[in-house]
Amino acid sequence: ADIVREHWQKYGRNYYCRYDYENVESEKAAQLTAHLTSLCGAGKPDVRLAGVPLAQADEFEYLDPVDASVSSHQGWRYVFEDGSRFVFRLSGTGSAGATIRLYLEKYEPGPSGLDGERDAVLAELIAVALSVSRIAAFTGRNSPTVIT
Repeated sequence: ADIVREHWQKYGRNYYCRYDYENVESEKAAQLTAHLTSLCGAGKPDVRLAGVPLAQADEFEYLDPVDASVSSHQGWRYVFEDGSRFVFRLSGTGSAGATIRLYLEKYEPGPSGLDGERDAVLAELIAVALSVSRIAAFTGRNSPTVIT
């Protein structure tokens, strides 16, 4: 534990959480992803996180560094000016329906804010992500299936 705290004091701390919504009906998942796409680029929502504005909203792709192939439509990324972000991705690993994954990340440079409880530190980011995405309205679910 001392090693971790020393690391945080020197480099800061990243808080991270993932929400999984498993077995979402394909039609509902498609409606959500269309909404997320509409919020990218010029449709970027005017939201703030602790007063910090949203800097970027895009649908991202992956460029393979080995063969230079491009995999488009990998997810939707919403990044605030302080680097905090939430990312939505569809996963094909579920046994039925679609799995929607919401990744939440926030960096605390220190020296304060390094000993926070993850859910408390990420609470505002979670609220913004759930509100902007309207995931409950699209999926009919008030909570994720799994939180990690």
